[in-house]
Amino acid sequence: MTTSSSADQKRRLLGKKLLGVGVELPVTRLFELQARKTPDAPAVVCEGRELSYRELDERANRLAALLRDNGVGPASLVGLLAARSVDLVAAMLGILKAGAAYVPLDPDFPADRLDHMVRDSAMRLIVTEDPLRQFVRTDGARVRTIDEIHGTPGGATSGRGPSPDDRAYVIYTSGSTGIPKGVEITHRSLTNFLFAMRGTFRMTADDHLLAVTTLSFDIAALEIFLPLIQGARVTLAGRATSSDGLALADEIEKGDYTFMQATPSTWRMLLDAGWEGSPGMAMLCGGEALSRELADRLLDKGESLWNLYGPTETTIWSSVARAGPGPSPISIGRPIRKTQFHALDARLEPVPPGVPGELFIGGVGLARGYLNRPGLTAERFLPDPFSGVPGARMYRTGDLVRGREDGDLECLGRLDHQVKVRGHRIELGEIEARLERHPAIRQAVVAAREGYGDSMRLVAYLVPADGWTLDPPALRKHLLQSLPEYMIPSAFVEMASLPLTPNGKVDRRALPDPGEDANGVTSASVPPRGPVEEGIAEIWRAVLHRDRIGAEDDFFEAGGHSLLATQALARVRDVFDVELTVRDLLDGPTVAGLARRVDARIREGRGQATTPIQRDATADFPASSAQRRLWFLHQLDPVSPAYNMPANVTLHGDLDREALQAALEEIVRRHEVLRATFRDDGGEPRPVVGEMGLVELPMVDLRSLPADIRADEQRRLVDEEAARPFDLARGPLLRVALLQTGDREHVLLVTVHHIVTDGWSMGILVREACLLYDAFAAGRPSPLPELPIQYTDYARWQRDWLASGAEAQLAYWVEELRGVPPLDLPADRARPSTPSGRGGSRSIHVPAALLDDLKALGRREHATLYMTLMTAFQVLLSRYANQHDFAVGTPIAGRTRSEVEPLIGLFVNTLAIRARLDGDPSFLEALRRVRQSALAAYAHQDLPFDRIVAAIEPGRNASRSPVFQALFALQDAPRPDFASRSLSVSALESPNPAAKFDLALFAAETDRGLGLELQYSTDLFDAETAEQILDSLAVLLEGISDDPGRSIGALPIVSDADRDRALGTPPQPAIDLDALTDEEVEALLNRLEP
Repeated sequence: MTTSSSADQKRRLLGKKLLGVGVELPVTRLFELQARKTPDAPAVVCEGRELSYRELDERANRLAALLRDNGVGPASLVGLLAARSVDLVAAMLGILKAGAAYVPLDPDFPADRLDHMVRDSAMRLIVTEDPLRQFVRTDGARVRTIDEIHGTPGGATSGRGPSPDDRAYVIYTSGSTGIPKGVEITHRSLTNFLFAMRGTFRMTADDHLLAVTTLSFDIAALEIFLPLIQGARVTLAGRATSSDGLALADEIEKGDYTFMQATPSTWRMLLDAGWEGSPGMAMLCGGEALSRELADRLLDKGESLWNLYGPTETTIWSSVARAGPGPSPISIGRPIRKTQFHALDARLEPVPPGVPGELFIGGVGLARGYLNRPGLTAERFLPDPFSGVPGARMYRTGDLVRGREDGDLECLGRLDHQVKVRGHRIELGEIEARLERHPAIRQAVVAAREGYGDSMRLVAYLVPADGWTLDPPALRKHLLQSLPEYMIPSAFVEMASLPLTPNGKVDRRALPDPGEDANGVTSASVPPRGPVEEGIAEIWRAVLHRDRIGAEDDFFEAGGHSLLATQALARVRDVFDVELTVRDLLDGPTVAGLARRVDARIREGRGQATTPIQRDATADFPASSAQRRLWFLHQLDPVSPAYNMPANVTLHGDLDREALQAALEEIVRRHEVLRATFRDDGGEPRPVVGEMGLVELPMVDLRSLPADIRADEQRRLVDEEAARPFDLARGPLLRVALLQTGDREHVLLVTVHHIVTDGWSMGILVREACLLYDAFAAGRPSPLPELPIQYTDYARWQRDWLASGAEAQLAYWVEELRGVPPLDLPADRARPSTPSGRGGSRSIHVPAALLDDLKALGRREHATLYMTLMTAFQVLLSRYANQHDFAVGTPIAGRTRSEVEPLIGLFVNTLAIRARLDGDPSFLEALRRVRQSALAAYAHQDLPFDRIVAAIEPGRNASRSPVFQALFALQDAPRPDFASRSLSVSALESPNPAAKFDLALFAAETDRGLGLELQYSTDLFDAETAEQILDSLAVLLEGISDDPGRSIGALPIVSDADRDRALGTPPQPAIDLDALTDEEVEALLNRLEP
């Protein structure tokens, strides 16, 4: 912008006067200044009629004069009922120039709705056209037609124009009660919005905008006013054109349009009509969520694609984000000028990035409130505790968002689109997003419909992609890959297109009721055969309220769910006098399948193996189930260090190397599993126990190196040894080495492959090494008794038990984990198809006083410390992922028999504790749920985890660990006893662990309280993110201690310091001086003169 020196001086003077003053020109004044500058430029075009800026200004002035003559002035509300035309734009400006606010009355609205708007607003006057007068009862308001302005004198406006705090318009939006409510928007808010859009889109006098939005949708104000304050041209598409994809595509092709704003539904309609794009056009998309699928279709159709977000109550759009290619969801960007976003929890406290929270919006854009609805206004517009401006408010949007690390926000859907089905709170947008990932689905909307009795059921309304037909069983299978059973729609309705509101949004109220055939029932073409099938079919017809049930119809595909299953099985028991479980129905969900179970009177086995483990040195040595799993993983990646287990210690004192080597050799002799190797026996691992030999103990002397170089070399050697792969076929699977770092200081490196050891075993190894070293260094024999059994005996015992007594445990786990969705944590990077295994770790310490409080809480609830901490971790993961159903893994020692307690070997098993946090329970209730799940899991802990995985997730996704993606462990196994009489022994920090899971939290009691270590996959997370998660956990534990009865959604996860930092954004300047024209500067200076 080029200005004269005089203009520059005025601009500087204005800047001083505006310090702390929030004055901005109303849109009418901005338009008048532009009309003076380009009077003959085309301003508005509609269906062959065109008005220049001068003509448009003159027509608006005439209408303003007419309105003032009829008593219209500041604070007046004027209804505007007109078809789309150039006169509509003149009427909008004329109403504003008269100092009044316009209230759009859409001719397409039902008469009752229009009547309500007239009565509720108590509007003084209605501006309309002769053909439309019949559409509304005036209820005492005067009526003037646009044609009357032709006889009204023109000229400039006179009288006081609108002030910044005067209303510019009142838009009626749908209310949750069904009664429309009027939203009052001021000139200050509107001008701030227009300035923000001008700065974002850089529209110039050369631009041409195609307006397709009805005036009753507030986003039409951008289409009308933004071009008119910039000297650009706006063309109003007719209603018929806007709602017809072919006609709209033809209009775009004929014009030289550089901007168009529309809802996602309209853009999709345009694409489906075969629109090939307009390379020079900026595409503005808002009003509904912009899906990644639609964005990808649009990106190459125009010059740029913008995602716009904002509720009517905060003036049209509150944030803008330019969309680009990539796999991630489209963000809603960041707030526009003089607007603040706050993602808050249930206590109205900020949540950290990545954690879902409700969006509250503050700033200049807020509406006055709801017209004549003070109670609703107070409910939705709350005092803003984060603003330093007295009386500032923030608007509660009802939208669920989470912040990204880059500062942008991601909108997760409407909180009021959450429904409760069968006791589970469900976000419908999540199901819709999963459906739209299926290639057969172009567009999906899910609604909760009344079922039978008081129940609710989910119905999916689907528009298939070209060339596809709906396949309900395939869609259910697709959804079950990521959603729990209760989130699977019971009916799928095929639609040619989805119904739209006049604003272009999906009209959920117009979705049809699903018919019986919508359930995807395969047939009654195969009738029931025999009395048992006929009896079961009759029961299903009664329970499911269906007329036809065939022998091969699936209970769940016919609309059944777990509650109806219980009812059906009770009737089966009454009729056939046989006990069946839901497990039976899940395994045989058809009439024929369940009939076979009734005929066979299947009874589930109960009880656990009680056969003692006995020593048999002559028998074969099978691989245990856990060893088989690790062996197969090793075959996939033989050089991976993921299952190397280092245990490194620093030895201070005079070291007897011969005694140390003898101690290590004695340990290898005692525990024959440490001499094992694993050969390939036809695709199966076959353990072979080798003869006893020398244990190599190489030593590297680092004493000659300078101290700093010595430390670096020590770290390098430690890391190198921990990462060196093992050869399972050749061995040895235990390696030791010595680093001499001083005359009386050594570092002992012990690395064992996990296939022959576990965490408990490493403690045994260290304890025995210390006892044996002290004995051998003093010339004494081993103080340790011989072992009564070996790991080989345990492996045989486990093999025999699995062959005869594991059915009941397997049935429990299949039922417990059926349909558990993966944990989808917000990550810093996209998940790779094949994890690298690289990991990092961060640690914090919880004070002893807080640990004591948590223990006391557990005692009151008859829960262990493990259960309390597991519950807290599940709550934290739920808050970060916005999920209420997922599983968290936990290692369990697996030493359920006293015979195996002194053995080194791989006994550890993994349990999956399912999080059931639906309904926003209190922490105490969540703890009770975890306690119940944990106790049941302990009772079924003997079954190896790989057997469970094979049963419930046979076609696993290689990009993530099966069943669960986060692990929690309370390290309560016997700690390594570093007591040695002749040496001072201390643990050496191990290198960064390999990452087997997305996150793994390890807790251990220490003398100072509770140590927490978070291991994380560096494929997904940065170190800063891991630190944030740990900090959130510490805050959460404090909150649990303070008030365990509080709901989990209201517990704090952000510290006061982080909260202060998050709210420390400096206030934005009152006005953007660089965005003002010289005329605007002059006008503002005149208004500010005393």
